[in-house]
Amino acid sequence: MARTIIDNIVIEHYENADFFEFCKYTSIRFFEVLHFEKGSGTLTINGNTTPYSANTTFVFVPDDIYIVEVETKTTVTTIKFLRSFFSNSLNSNSALPIHNWFRKIERVLHIGSHQLRALEFYSKDDKVHLASLIEILYKENEKKESFDIIIIENSLTIILHIISRNIKCVTDPEVAISQNTKIQDIIDYLHTHIYQPELLTNKQLAKQFNIADNYIGQYFKKYMDLSIKKYVLNYKLKLVETRLKHTDMQFSEIALELGFTDASHLNKTFLAYKGQTIGAYKNSLA
Repeated sequence: MARTIIDNIVIEHYENADFFEFCKYTSIRFFEVLHFEKGSGTLTINGNTTPYSANTTFVFVPDDIYIVEVETKTTVTTIKFLRSFFSNSLNSNSALPIHNWFRKIERVLHIGSHQLRALEFYSKDDKVHLASLIEILYKENEKKESFDIIIIENSLTIILHIISRNIKCVTDPEVAISQNTKIQDIIDYLHTHIYQPELLTNKQLAKQFNIADNYIGQYFKKYMDLSIKKYVLNYKLKLVETRLKHTDMQFSEIALELGFTDASHLNKTFLAYKGQTIGAYKNSLA
């Protein structure tokens, strides 16, 4: 179990460095967390430059390319999940199944690269906890052969969970809701609880956001130009596409996870909304 997890994750730590070579794993890296403990400088991400400073965290998705330009000596930890990490070979070897690992990063995958900046935290506690967990992770990993896989797995799980809940879901840029934070909050809530259908009913949403039961549907449609039910379905189909693209999960596994009756039901729905079967979509990615 230990070797399967560790062989598919690269954890590197640099103390007071003034130059970094992070591009070695770009071609096989799937997802990456980059945490600057101290120091300052700039990151050029896909051609766009943004500053970094002490205690800032960045996340990167497939095909992102970045370059670090150091201004003051920098201490940084990078956690790279290689593409092989999300293969089904891990299902029986890890304490946490592939789909649970994947859930923790999928919200990040739906954010365009041009929007990737330093992670903004909803609470100071989350920022402090994340820094502490990353320190625990790299120190445990440095033990090499004597590391404790339970500490590593649990630290990774919580790190990804904290990142996920501090990622704001991005709405359709053509929808004029920039001044309506409640709609953005509703969308964040829908994305966060997409696997809990009992929390996505109009009654539950009305209670959560203090809007009348018989008005919540109209309120959402006014700003989003589609019903809550259809928005949820569209988002689920995006998650289906993400799994087909980035994992080798079975169609039946994807269907079960996302609340479809079976693979046939998922296939019919995907065909109706996307114009092709899930098999055809998967083949087009090859």
